Amino acid sequence: MVPPDAGLTAELSDAGDVASITLNRPDKRNAQTPATWLAITTVVRAFPATVRVLVIREAGSAFSAGLDLSRRGELLELAASPEADALARIDSFQEAFRQAARPDLVSIAAVQGHAVGAGFQLALSCDLRIAAEDAQFCMAEVGLGLVPDLGATKRLVELIGYSRAASLCLTGRRVSAAEADKLGLVAEVVPPDQLDQVVEDYVAAVLAQPREAVIEIKALLLEAAGRSQPEQERAERSAQYRQLRLLAGLDDER
Repeated sequence: MVPPDAGLTAELSDAGDVASITLNRPDKRNAQTPATWLAITTVVRAFPATVRVLVIREAGSAFSAGLDLSRRGELLELAASPEADALARIDSFQEAFRQAARPDLVSIAAVQGHAVGAGFQLALSCDLRIAAEDAQFCMAEVGLGLVPDLGATKRLVELIGYSRAASLCLTGRRVSAAEADKLGLVAEVVPPDQLDQVVEDYVAAVLAQPREAVIEIKALLLEAAGRSQPEQERAERSAQYRQLRLLAGLDDER
């Protein structure tokens, strides 16, 4: 069950293979709080094993305005905590943004309107970002005297390179959907009234593929940046061998 102060809702498809998390504070432009992040972790961990695709979307006209500034004091309280306790607390927030990277889930962010700060970071944690033409992205933490601490710095550098990542994180400038497409931040830009249908098409395309192959491929892609070419080829060989044994009906033999 999602706590009432989490600001989100979750549901499963009838077949149990697609899960949706909806940021559901439209009156606050879906601003996030620590309770939001902890709830995301709880919800995703509770998914049944049948879930293959996770869609994250918004209620209202904005994906997420980022951190709810009225709750900023909760973060500032960490400064008075022992360092180990503060770092453990931040790690518990980061865990929500790691959930979308699980190899057994393909995660899709359906982004309409503003995706600012933590909202941008949540979208970045997903495998695919489908953006409406009115979407705008902004890494706003620097203007608050904070750093992007929900995993986005590495994800951004890997997606668009150091210089472009620096231009977003160090200035807090806004990026339109068109520029995001040009930079490679999003998989596709679509008219707002087509966003839901395009996301459904992506979901259907993933579900049409053999699950184990999708899991192996996502795992390979996730680890590619940290491996040398020979290391990645070795990982590909191992993954392919596992898939061949599965196809041959030998996966349970030793």
